[in-house]
Amino acid sequence: MEPKETHEKGKDFIRQIIDEDIRRGKHGGRVHTRFPPEPNGYLHIGHAKAIVLNFEIAKEYGGLCNLRFDDTNPVKEDMAYVEAIKEDVKWLGYDWEDRLYFASDYFDQLYEWAVELIKKGKAYVCDLSQEEISKYRGAPMEKGKDSPYRNRSIEENLDLFERMKNGEFEEGEKVLRAKIDMSHPNINMRDPVIYRIMKKSHYRTGDKWCIYPMYDYTHPLSDSIEGITHSLCTLEFEFHRPLYDWFIEQLGIFHPQQIEFSRLNLAYTVMSKRKLLALVEEGIVKGWDDPRMPTLSGMRRRGYTPKSIRNFIFKAGISKRDQVIQPALLEHCVRDDLNEWAPRAMAVLKPLKVVITNWEKGKKVEREAEIIPSKPEKGVRKVPFGGVIYIEQDDFMEEPVKKFFRLAPGRTVKLRYAYYITCNEVIKDENGKILELRCTYSEELPEGVSKKKAKSILHWVSAEDAIEAEVRLYNPLFLQENPDEAEDYKSCLNPNSLEVIFPAYLEPGLKDAKVGDHFQFERLGYFVVDPDSTPDRLVFNRTVTLKDDWAKIQQKDFQK
Repeated sequence: MEPKETHEKGKDFIRQIIDEDIRRGKHGGRVHTRFPPEPNGYLHIGHAKAIVLNFEIAKEYGGLCNLRFDDTNPVKEDMAYVEAIKEDVKWLGYDWEDRLYFASDYFDQLYEWAVELIKKGKAYVCDLSQEEISKYRGAPMEKGKDSPYRNRSIEENLDLFERMKNGEFEEGEKVLRAKIDMSHPNINMRDPVIYRIMKKSHYRTGDKWCIYPMYDYTHPLSDSIEGITHSLCTLEFEFHRPLYDWFIEQLGIFHPQQIEFSRLNLAYTVMSKRKLLALVEEGIVKGWDDPRMPTLSGMRRRGYTPKSIRNFIFKAGISKRDQVIQPALLEHCVRDDLNEWAPRAMAVLKPLKVVITNWEKGKKVEREAEIIPSKPEKGVRKVPFGGVIYIEQDDFMEEPVKKFFRLAPGRTVKLRYAYYITCNEVIKDENGKILELRCTYSEELPEGVSKKKAKSILHWVSAEDAIEAEVRLYNPLFLQENPDEAEDYKSCLNPNSLEVIFPAYLEPGLKDAKVGDHFQFERLGYFVVDPDSTPDRLVFNRTVTLKDDWAKIQQKDFQK
């Protein structure tokens, strides 16, 4: 099972807690988790950690994992986000089976429990404004101040709360607050708001409700309703756990255990929905699925695979300490996966014309090339070769510097799957720009040329047979490792995060490639067919280069 990659060095603290619960017979040995996104945006790589952790733990322990939408804010939520999130979770390889839930399905029960809290003297209707509530709450190191409405009678609170539900008051006029302790050292326990008036239509319940429960109230009670045993949350909810426990204990209902783990933060990007939305709305990126975005839809479009993202999460690990992970680790996982099964092909992105002067005019041959070198059983592909080919401009240097071993005047190199060529002449225009190279070919090494001197192997395409395509090369969206630390995160934007090349020249076997097909362009990197492709113009996104920075980092650490 894939998670073994992360567990060889011992179990993380969450699994240790679950092991102990099972040993003690807690919850009858059941393990039931959930992934509870709010449907107000698109999932990103940070959410992937929560998805993988919850579903994998349920799978490892023979348990269950629910998908629940915490949809308590009618202003920001939409069914389109629900469908996008479901698609992302399925794409990552997880199935909630028949356990798809919505917090909005529990609105009646949540209301009844709020009434019960009022009857127990544990909740009251407050007329303070949001600003006044914040002021009365005080600061972490100083006590708060009781609301003048804190001691309303139970009867008055029940009447006012029902009238709130019936729409008799305007937004901001009244809220329902838990009655806990205004001098509590944890500011979250200082009479938090649990219901507010919002005269907005909900995407699922319509206009049935004009009061909506707060997340801190809804979250633990929804967990309890669903019989969740281990409620796994990110670290910012650690100081909300006493409130989580308080609601459940006051109502005397099934008590899940909240356990917090660190967020996954990826360097050279931002995760805030607000900041990502600004990038989209201001046209800095071309939508939520722009391949430069950290969204799962963006990564899918870029060509990242579900397995590579799962393996990235496994390798990043689970801890109580916030992590900033280098994208090199994610790219390493992508290469590891694609290397196993992505078919190889040759493509020239920035072409330099090579005319083979001793090639018989009109002659054309087909060279055999491996589809996947490590898997001979996958067979070979036929690549046409003629008297005019394209190579990469970077593979030629008129005045080669030290350690440049590729093509240069008078030098011989090997063409991948084909022949040796020797550069004899460089053709330029009146401005000195190189237009083409004149070369001769040979089946074997030319006399007097050693293998050591002709050690470079270049990729190529036949000029006559190659197909034209658009290729998009992606680089980090930000130049600063942590853009959130900048005064203005947009000041860190990389002006060269996208380079569009047209025409690039590809071997003709790619003409029937379909959207989502992956390939390794030999010596260049891994690429995927983009949805913008048309029958007349294929578009390829570079997923990752072949260079593996993470492997080099690991090697350096090992050598230390």
